[in-house]
Amino acid sequence: MTPIILLDRLAEFVEAATKDIVLQVRVDRNSKENKERPPHVYKMQLPKKDDGIQQVPYILLQVLTGKDDKQEREPEESTCQVRIIVTTYSEDGGVGAYDVLNVITRIRSELKKTRVLAGQFVLTDPLEYIIYPENKDPYYIGEMMTNWSMPTIKQEVEGIWQQ
Repeated sequence: MTPIILLDRLAEFVEAATKDIVLQVRVDRNSKENKERPPHVYKMQLPKKDDGIQQVPYILLQVLTGKDDKQEREPEESTCQVRIIVTTYSEDGGVGAYDVLNVITRIRSELKKTRVLAGQFVLTDPLEYIIYPENKDPYYIGEMMTNWSMPTIKQEVEGIWQQ
């Protein structure tokens, strides 16, 4: 359950950190309306297959890998890697790419200031990010790779499943 709790706390954190960043939303070409809103935050996947375009702008949090490890003479440790994908929309290429950078920079700076989520998940280095230079106008994408140290799961009962 620990990666699930991390993803839930990270989603809450990212939502709070980006709630005041207002981004363009694609509207019907016949409409003169210029709709804007903060990015929606999703965990693991978008709600529907076709939402890749329909939900823009959005932030997608995905647990990619997890590892439980015990080195000799060291305490057991548990780690998890979470990818944060940021997708924006803009008819102006400079604005779209800048919006991705703005969202990633905000999340990055808030994470580095805090470093600990829910008192148990610790952000560890490296923290890497990329703004993709070859975007599919008018959609722009970037991502950040985060690494987390998590509480370990302790064995409670010995040999219960042995026959």
